[in-house]
Amino acid sequence: MDFHNFLKFIPKIAKENLPATIAHAKMAPIGRMDILEKLTLEKNEPKRAAVMMLFYPKGNETHLVLIVRNSYPGVHSSQIAFPGGKVEVFDKDLQETALRETEEEIGVKKHQIEVVRAFTEIYIPPSNFLVSPFLGISQTNLEFVLQEDEVAGIIEFPLKDFLDENIIVTRRLKTSYAIAIDVPAFLVKEHIVWGATAMMLSELKETIKKVL
Repeated sequence: MDFHNFLKFIPKIAKENLPATIAHAKMAPIGRMDILEKLTLEKNEPKRAAVMMLFYPKGNETHLVLIVRNSYPGVHSSQIAFPGGKVEVFDKDLQETALRETEEEIGVKKHQIEVVRAFTEIYIPPSNFLVSPFLGISQTNLEFVLQEDEVAGIIEFPLKDFLDENIIVTRRLKTSYAIAIDVPAFLVKEHIVWGATAMMLSELKETIKKVL
């Protein structure tokens, strides 16, 4: 989609009721929604994090940026994610966390991003993180500078591909709680995007589709 046309829908996206768990459930691994329904977050004392779902023009086309995390000893090693990370004590709020982490991980400055709105927070049981996603837009062509110790690469994801239903697939994967399990996923340029990121993408996709 042409970026200038996409911008016309931003005010509607900012006001649209979010589909929340209905959208999350479409891309949740088997059993994840049961876990989320039964847990009491206060008892788990989750760590807080925030991510940025950033749209920008590449040429004239609207794109969404994703990152490929580096390999490391942890449950999210080498996964596809949004730029973002954990809250630090000096962050004034969760939006500030998302902006700061985006600048640190992919080099997009805070002043280049207009934050449109917060989306529904999501709890990630394997890592005990409660993640708050924010939708942002940048109206300039971006040059990414990667934080090499955390980010192995970026994926520039065209909006027209994101809205195509054919990118939703099922794959058998090894997870932190199962040796082999069928999970719904987005197939993005040969990358499999699943778990919490896929659940956040699902809410973003359903919200955009409602206003187009």
